[in-house]
Amino acid sequence: MKKIKFLLILMLFFAALCNVFGQEKSYPFEVRKTGNGSRALIFIPGFASSGEVWNETIAKFENKYTCYVLTMAGFAGVKANADASFTDWEKEIAAYIKNNKIEKPVIIGHSMGGGLALAIAADYPELPGKIVIVDTLPCLAALSDPDFTSKENNDCTSTINKLSAMTDEQFRQMQNQSIPRLLADTSMQETVIGWSMKSDRKTFAKMYCDFSNTDLREKIKSIQCPSLILLESFFINLKPSIEGQYKNLKNANFQYASKGLHFIMYDDKEWYFNQLNNFLSAH
Repeated sequence: MKKIKFLLILMLFFAALCNVFGQEKSYPFEVRKTGNGSRALIFIPGFASSGEVWNETIAKFENKYTCYVLTMAGFAGVKANADASFTDWEKEIAAYIKNNKIEKPVIIGHSMGGGLALAIAADYPELPGKIVIVDTLPCLAALSDPDFTSKENNDCTSTINKLSAMTDEQFRQMQNQSIPRLLADTSMQETVIGWSMKSDRKTFAKMYCDFSNTDLREKIKSIQCPSLILLESFFINLKPSIEGQYKNLKNANFQYASKGLHFIMYDDKEWYFNQLNNFLSAH
């Protein structure tokens, strides 16, 4: 009887263990997986954007690659996490790649997503096969202030309070003013504004503040994989400053769009697809 009791307890113990460890780890992003190629592409959208920003790109590449499309927690209607931070998101994307045994993916990031791609490639140089950075700088703040240094314990409280206090109408007005400066394709402006409107306001404010304080200029010297840096057309006028920020990045290929604004995948589509095709097919 004692033996049966002991076996029963043992079985219950193992069942409990399986229940704990069998649960899938949760990440601070949603993933949409499509395609089934032997090589993988991981797409990270920019600030307050949905993974849908990559829809046309995925349509072009999912027949050859397995595509993992992220939408970060708190952005574009995805449920927010309590403590969003750039470093936590970086760490969790790297963990997702490792845990899912995704071999040498090409990480493609736009805007803040490009910043995350740079950070991952720098801190986990063994993970990516290549990276594509779509209109991102290692340190956004240094463009207007070359002597910028990031704060150790950056307090985002005032930014969070200010944006949280806005009414939906005030917030929409702010987006109506800012998005046309980032996106020339008028047919997509309302979609992008909609993603911001559906974003959690606290996450929006915290990540805006956090990314504004991010400086990857020194860190990127650890990156070992080939890097394609796609930049909006206006940045050709700031070429020395832009490429100066990237001076520590080895094996980088800089390309400047011929037209349009920050959302290069919408504003200079043909050029963008050509650049991606050439870079992905090169060995």
